[in-house]
Amino acid sequence: MILRRTILAASTALAAATVMTTPAAARSRTGAPKRLEALHMAPAREQVAALRQGKISSRDLLEQYLQHIATGNPALNAVVTLDAAGARAAADKADRHLADTGKPTGPLHGLPMTVKDALETKGMRTTCGSPDLKDHVPAEDADAVALLRAAGAIIIGKTNVPTMCADLQTSNPLFGKTSNPYDSTKTAGGSSGGPAVSVATGFSPLEVGSDLAGSLRLPAAYCGVYALRTSRGTSPIVPTRGHIPRLPGWATSSDMLSLGPIARTADDLDLLLDVLAQPAPADRSGWKISLPAPTKKKIGQYRVGLWSDDAYCRVDADTRDLMGQVAAALRKAGASIDDASRPVDFKDSDLLFTRLMYATASATATEESFAADVEAANKIPAGDPAGLYLHSRTMRHHDWLVADEKRRQLAAAWASYFAEHDILITPATPTAAVPDQTSVPAPQREIRVDGQKRGYYEQTSWLNLTSPIGLPSLVVPAGQTEDGLPLSIQIVGPYLGDRTVIAAARQLAQLLPPVQTPARKR
Repeated sequence: MILRRTILAASTALAAATVMTTPAAARSRTGAPKRLEALHMAPAREQVAALRQGKISSRDLLEQYLQHIATGNPALNAVVTLDAAGARAAADKADRHLADTGKPTGPLHGLPMTVKDALETKGMRTTCGSPDLKDHVPAEDADAVALLRAAGAIIIGKTNVPTMCADLQTSNPLFGKTSNPYDSTKTAGGSSGGPAVSVATGFSPLEVGSDLAGSLRLPAAYCGVYALRTSRGTSPIVPTRGHIPRLPGWATSSDMLSLGPIARTADDLDLLLDVLAQPAPADRSGWKISLPAPTKKKIGQYRVGLWSDDAYCRVDADTRDLMGQVAAALRKAGASIDDASRPVDFKDSDLLFTRLMYATASATATEESFAADVEAANKIPAGDPAGLYLHSRTMRHHDWLVADEKRRQLAAAWASYFAEHDILITPATPTAAVPDQTSVPAPQREIRVDGQKRGYYEQTSWLNLTSPIGLPSLVVPAGQTEDGLPLSIQIVGPYLGDRTVIAAARQLAQLLPPVQTPARKR
């Protein structure tokens, strides 16, 4: 296993390795190797197709990724653990299998990938950015990682997260800060900041992010990539066992946590969704997940709800302009637009989510720390806003059941809305990527929206509209600010409408301004 501090050494070694092994299909008639075109920024589907067709070997593609990581990662710090030796062995095994059988091992056969450092990975250090887990090497894969391997993916290494995934930017005492690839003074977002940067810059073609409070979608919006928070009912459609911050060995995860794909195209989200949408292992003998096909074939056929702004969480001028472009493009395409109806009350929904989030986060507190929280909560009068965190974190089971009932009623309100609408489009965030505030104490952090001071956690308010009730929610990059920062929208669909929001994103992307990739910008 090679850690971040040894990546520079790996860079020197890789730079010296100017001649790589080349598959027979990529050799000239004289047997001399032909120059292989770099594929690391191509869509994942194209890479998988090239591997299957013998245009490139898994080992050669892996070497491209290792070279690219060695060159580009030191400035960004997205990849924090690298297992080059293990990845090479796995790639060689995949190449031998294809040569011997003529058949791929799965839909991701031979495709190199990085994995978020919150997902346990067998034999590879998994820390979730916590000094307490600095030496944690799991004996088994998280269920989602096991699905990647079963599909034929080659795991290269791990990508950075904030400590225990508990921040909206990505930094921790073990590995330091991950920078936004468009502007190093801006945050990459969190907690899936490392994964989003890895995909945006071509260190990995795909990633799996996790989302409780926007942790998947916020970094995607700030880094100009696509991300899907997958549907979650009583159980998630992507198994979550093995995700930290639930401690290593725990069989459960948060009741609002969803895992989902990160990619550079909507098509690639679909590719990874096919791999990840599986019941938990214990349920696979009797259950299967068959997500419905998209409800419409053309964007002009959609009944679209449009929620462009709200007094509860105002967006900035750039985002308002983007939402106006979205509305104009949809109307020109012939879509039916409803910009007046609202599925829920923004403020009430956000308060309910906040209470449930604080409650679920208490699961791994020690007995001593939880007892201290209970004692402190008892000293704050009920209904006092200053006690929201402690009262929510220590709520009695009766109170949680009442809150859960309100969540079910919220889900019913959304279901009624989607009886009349196919999708809802909202802003993803109030602004483009905000300044990194790693060095600022959390109580003093803030964001600015059109020059006005706003709360730090308002970055995820729009994303958290869907977090308590588990609706599929997809971030789509669309255009950039004058400073070159990506802008994004969010497409929300009905429960289990994951393929519908992907299809809508695929079609809508053709109508909206593209986002220049960081690689091309540089």
